[in-house]
Amino acid sequence: MSFEIHVSGEAETAVEKHLPALVADFVASRIFAQDPTLWGPDAEHEASIRLGWINAVTVSRPLIAPITALREQFLAAGVDHFVLGGMGGSSLAPEVITGTAGVELTILDTTDPGQVLAALNDRLASTVLVVSSKSGSTVETDSHRRTYEKAFRDAGIDPAERIVVVTDPGSPLDQSARAAGYTVFNADPTVGGRYSALTAFGLVPAGLAGVDLDELLTEAEAELMELAVDSESNPGLILGAAIAGTEPLKDKLGIVSDGSYLVGFGDWAEQLIAESTGKLGTGLLPVVLSPVAPELEFRPADLQIIRLVEDAATHHLFRAGRHEGEVLVSGSLGAQLVVWEFAAAVAGRLLGINPFDQPDVEAAKVAALALLDSTPAPTAPAFTASGIEVREVGGFLGSAATLGEAIAALLEQLTENGYVAIHAYVDRLALPQLAGIRDLVAARARRPVTFGWGPRFLHSTGQFHKGGPEIGVFLQITSRESEDLEVPDRPFTFGRLIAAQAAGDAGVLGEHGRPVLTLTLTHPEDDVVTLFGAVDS
Repeated sequence: MSFEIHVSGEAETAVEKHLPALVADFVASRIFAQDPTLWGPDAEHEASIRLGWINAVTVSRPLIAPITALREQFLAAGVDHFVLGGMGGSSLAPEVITGTAGVELTILDTTDPGQVLAALNDRLASTVLVVSSKSGSTVETDSHRRTYEKAFRDAGIDPAERIVVVTDPGSPLDQSARAAGYTVFNADPTVGGRYSALTAFGLVPAGLAGVDLDELLTEAEAELMELAVDSESNPGLILGAAIAGTEPLKDKLGIVSDGSYLVGFGDWAEQLIAESTGKLGTGLLPVVLSPVAPELEFRPADLQIIRLVEDAATHHLFRAGRHEGEVLVSGSLGAQLVVWEFAAAVAGRLLGINPFDQPDVEAAKVAALALLDSTPAPTAPAFTASGIEVREVGGFLGSAATLGEAIAALLEQLTENGYVAIHAYVDRLALPQLAGIRDLVAARARRPVTFGWGPRFLHSTGQFHKGGPEIGVFLQITSRESEDLEVPDRPFTFGRLIAAQAAGDAGVLGEHGRPVLTLTLTHPEDDVVTLFGAVDS
């Protein structure tokens, strides 16, 4: 299935305006030539070491045989449960690849102690842990590795037989893993995390879980031939222009899966686009929507809808004119991955930013680690209502004394072009229904609303929140855990870690002038009902 794209309305106008110049400037062929000058002098150094994703298919082909052999070795030993410890680009691509293929892979991209315990207690005797970290020093992934090492040893299992590592060559993890006798796959260091779907970071966990990697790479390879051509039919140029070339800029991208067979694609695209473009006070904020999301009814003027469909070329609603102004896309997973990566790079050129750095991501990490080191006393809540503790950053609560009043006070901070970001630092396996609050807030605020599970969104939309335009308001939801879990050989628990990550992020957002309302659920399952009622009141 080749990639198809259809544009209309303002997106079509943007394509008509920018596509001829993109072709005349040889943008496509220069990307394939890995020309680092495409994004200006300030981006040239970073771009010169971050364009390896163009060659990912070729570089990754030799990985298929050893991944397949290792999977067969595990299966022959009765080891058939695969867990991925990774964050951001190390987890989102394997999640969409395995989800779309319909194979099981447990994604461990959290520091919530309940969720870590649930993974740890699930078929440990037949489990393989894939530890995936580009830098080799990601605190969440390091904590996962330490926890599983201890659990394996306690169960009489040699961790070297059950832990597979994916990291950049020469990283601290690369060195320690090889010294410990672990199986190590090195990824191409010239590929940034969010562009790494078709490198070892995406392929090792997906292949071990049972995905047909040859088919995935073949899909991508076929589409790369189209992307390399300086032509007005180039789908990556068209998509890049459609999302980044509207005037005024429609800087919220509503990604709707509507008939597409892809599973979780919006979450992967969210990181790619938000982290690539959200900087220097500009950027594009993906908003993952269901086909019945409130935003599709009230249609904010600054929201561009990207609809993932089964067949964009023949979609009956498109032919009937019912998706006027939208961008419709379809295609195989491999094709979608490379087209969107290419379009993100094109969008960076149109926006005048460097699509390969993430200057504001580290701030929340540093703040969280500082809180772990100093362990300050908990901040007293402004008030407690129905067991839910209410805190704020930004001084906007005023005389609010109920949950409903606190939420209303936060939403009053919205500007006409603003958005709401909901960050849930909770066990999403125990509280999956909490994601439903997104639609309630959107219906009430009548503005685009994003929803992210913490701390994974810190490696995704976190860059846009701090480096993008100052138009966001933030609803942070945390919880009191009934049980905690020590991180072996570290002076903190998972409970302390996730609390520090939430507090650190709220503090950094506050430093950037963003208002944050933090609601702590002291009895999570009961308090979710109370919270829904307060939002819906």
